[in-house]
Amino acid sequence: MAGRIRDEDVQAVRSALPIDAVVGDYVQLTNGGGGEYKGVCPFHDEKSASFYVNPAKGVFHCFGCQENGDTIAFLMKIEHFTFAEAVERMAAQAGITLRYEEGGYNPRHQQGERTRLVEAHKVAAAWYQEQLASAEGEIGRRFLGERGFDEEAAKTFGVGYAPAGWEHLVRYLRGKGFTDKEILLGGLASQGQRGGLIDRFRGRLVWPIRDIAGEVIGFGARRLREDDNGPKYLNTPETPIYKKSHVLYGIDLAKKEIAKSGRAVVVEGYTDVMACHLAGVTSAVATCGTAFAEDHIKIIRRLLMDTSQYRGETVFTFDGDAAGQKAALRAFEDDQKFAAKTSIAVSPGGMDPCELRLAQGDEAVKHLIDNPVPLFEFALTSAVARHRVDTPEGRSAALEEAAPIVAKIKDRSIQHEYAVRLAGMLGILDEQFVVRRISQLARWDRERQQNPRGAAQRRPEPAQPQSPAQPAFRLNPRDPAQFVERELLKLALQHPDLVSPAFDHYGEDEFPTPPYTAVRQAVAKAGGAAYGATLPDFTSAVREAAPDDRVRSLVTELTVEPVRSRRKVDAIYAGEFLVKLRLLAVERRITEVRGYLQRLGPRAEAEQQHAVQTELWQLQQYGQQLRSGGAAAL
Repeated sequence: MAGRIRDEDVQAVRSALPIDAVVGDYVQLTNGGGGEYKGVCPFHDEKSASFYVNPAKGVFHCFGCQENGDTIAFLMKIEHFTFAEAVERMAAQAGITLRYEEGGYNPRHQQGERTRLVEAHKVAAAWYQEQLASAEGEIGRRFLGERGFDEEAAKTFGVGYAPAGWEHLVRYLRGKGFTDKEILLGGLASQGQRGGLIDRFRGRLVWPIRDIAGEVIGFGARRLREDDNGPKYLNTPETPIYKKSHVLYGIDLAKKEIAKSGRAVVVEGYTDVMACHLAGVTSAVATCGTAFAEDHIKIIRRLLMDTSQYRGETVFTFDGDAAGQKAALRAFEDDQKFAAKTSIAVSPGGMDPCELRLAQGDEAVKHLIDNPVPLFEFALTSAVARHRVDTPEGRSAALEEAAPIVAKIKDRSIQHEYAVRLAGMLGILDEQFVVRRISQLARWDRERQQNPRGAAQRRPEPAQPQSPAQPAFRLNPRDPAQFVERELLKLALQHPDLVSPAFDHYGEDEFPTPPYTAVRQAVAKAGGAAYGATLPDFTSAVREAAPDDRVRSLVTELTVEPVRSRRKVDAIYAGEFLVKLRLLAVERRITEVRGYLQRLGPRAEAEQQHAVQTELWQLQQYGQQLRSGGAAAL
């Protein structure tokens, strides 16, 4: 069993990799103000960016689903890593050698399962590349050359060759210290009929499949010989590190350009990705032996920052044959899950990008991608083309197939325009008949989404238990008093130097909202704002001092949420909120004292009545001093 990673090494890993650099591999981040970044949350579907990252504090927080934590927590959540696997991934990227409590420096026996499998794939990928240069690998080099890819292109994409023998890779990996269990679990070999291991890929050209961070997690292999009875393309099976529905080939190379250009290009194969990138279309990716589906959409949406405010474009390229048209129409079904514009590029003659580059050059590929047509226009044209619109029966059938396509267009003005266009395509003179039909279908579709069971048949739903994704506390952001509490706590966490030492003299009763009381207690337990001003990461100390996950989550939220100042956050702004919170406390006490004085009545003892009246006068005087003198009167 692996030993525990030393605490000082965990801290070194945290410090070595800024959280925005790690999160930026998965989410396009833009300036969120106040030294923070924001993007589309990778943990839930959303239409506006509510996911914030605070590099100074090393934390993230989503105001939509409430997921939050530090860099390690982010990797654990998004990659489903264990704590050790997340630390090992970051250590490898930062070039830090980890030490384990049990056994010192022996990572080969102490690394987590995932780390070992990734290492095995890295070793295998390098070995496959070496084999491409061998005498037997000539068949692979010839295949690449015939498609316009030279040695440099093969090296750029890590293309390799798997020799035709039964256990060449197995023996090589054993010699590198990997066990049969690891080789089998990683999908690099399969069980032979006699119980031994045999290479999964034999006599094939091999492409390494990398995750978004650039680690090899699987392979795709293309048949080269006529006597190979296997499928044309053979991929790594589902393994602990490889889930084909969660992977896009080329995403590690394309992610920066997708984020920068606001455009993602989805092609059908490995060679198409290579052709696009070599032609200058460096935002191209492909699925790995599976249809483009919802999980792939989520990956692209995060990189595009695909929201109603930030709209990018996704361009699909499919072969012009029947199968390609079917794939395009299937992609149209997913169009509604994008906020981005979705388009399709189909080259003349039905060539894929690899064939087009070979026949007409790089410029032809770029021209194809730069001149797509809207996906719903392609779907509409394809639907109409299947019917004889020169007959009444054909026009009616075409309308029934095409109208639902137009009804699914999200933008109402564009929907109306395409309804009119459809009437023209079908030769129906009464345009309003087509417009009304499409409006009716769109309304029915909205009603189905809002009430899938039908209003007449709906039964009361049983009460559901609170989900972990729901807010931890019930807070009212419109309550002015709560706003003051919240703003001052944000200042204490984000800028403790601006509010100390005054903040540390505020009592818990001055934060009357229970969730904020708990955060105030955690700040005090962590040493107070004055002590926090001397620390590089006060938030971590406060999180550790919090009594439970709900309070820790709120601490992270307050750390990430921008301070609401319209000017520079400085001592003057901090002083204003110190005064506001103290004034609220004074006014609450004045109300209490007045009530007590009223309850005493005229028959109360003179000495008791005088003491209460004196306190009331002192409170009123103090309130006046705060209003006139500001922070100097605290």
